[in-house]
Amino acid sequence: MSVQRWTALFLLSLGYCLALIYGQLSVPVVVTFGLLIMAAICVSHFQHRAVRLFGHALFIAIAAGLTSHWWPGFLSARAIAGVRLSPEAAPYSMYLNLDKPLIGYWIAIACPWVFIALSPRRWLGVTLIALPFTAAACLSTALLLGLVGWSAKWPEQAEIWAVNNLLLVTLTEELLFRGYLQGSLKRWLQPLPYHDALAIVMASALFGLAHIGAGWEWALLAGIAGVGYGIAYRLGGLPAAVLTHFGLNLLHFSLFTYPMFDR
Repeated sequence: MSVQRWTALFLLSLGYCLALIYGQLSVPVVVTFGLLIMAAICVSHFQHRAVRLFGHALFIAIAAGLTSHWWPGFLSARAIAGVRLSPEAAPYSMYLNLDKPLIGYWIAIACPWVFIALSPRRWLGVTLIALPFTAAACLSTALLLGLVGWSAKWPEQAEIWAVNNLLLVTLTEELLFRGYLQGSLKRWLQPLPYHDALAIVMASALFGLAHIGAGWEWALLAGIAGVGYGIAYRLGGLPAAVLTHFGLNLLHFSLFTYPMFDR
């Protein structure tokens, strides 16, 4: 098992151990775990195409429910409650959502091919290039759209925000959209020319659509960011994609209006 895969599993396991200790999971979670185990067995232990497709379809259905917080048994604690992180910002609340990270956990177990074996020097180098370009494209667009403004800060909630964003948000989203979706699209589109570029664009479009609930502006920004994350994943693997994603979120949080102007 690769170092990247072990690291992802360790971080996700750490999060769920803490959740159990603090009573943030209840009995109905067993059903969700059981269905995910069934999907993983279908995908990784059967060669029959129909069984494998069923496993992937079951996982996607469960993932949709986890992302929408439909599945019972997850008692997500509110860590930040309606706080204005700067005077002009909209009130911000943050929950420690423990359902969505199960998506990343499943991918790390059932789809080891999402982990590209690259040296730390390689993925750090890619991050140092991808992060500035992605941040410049997204944050300048957000400024032009009038969503955010300059607001340098480091509030008392910053540490819990950073831990939550890295472990429960960024890592899960990159495993799903870059590792699972972009990686799968690349494999399926292999016979076509420019299959890598097509996979990046399609996964980025899906990433943008996943943010449409916040408005078309955020869907557009997520799509632009997704291209940067996708290129980082293609050239530097999962660590580069995660660091680029988290780095952009951290710049937004610490240097600009977060989450946006109160309009």
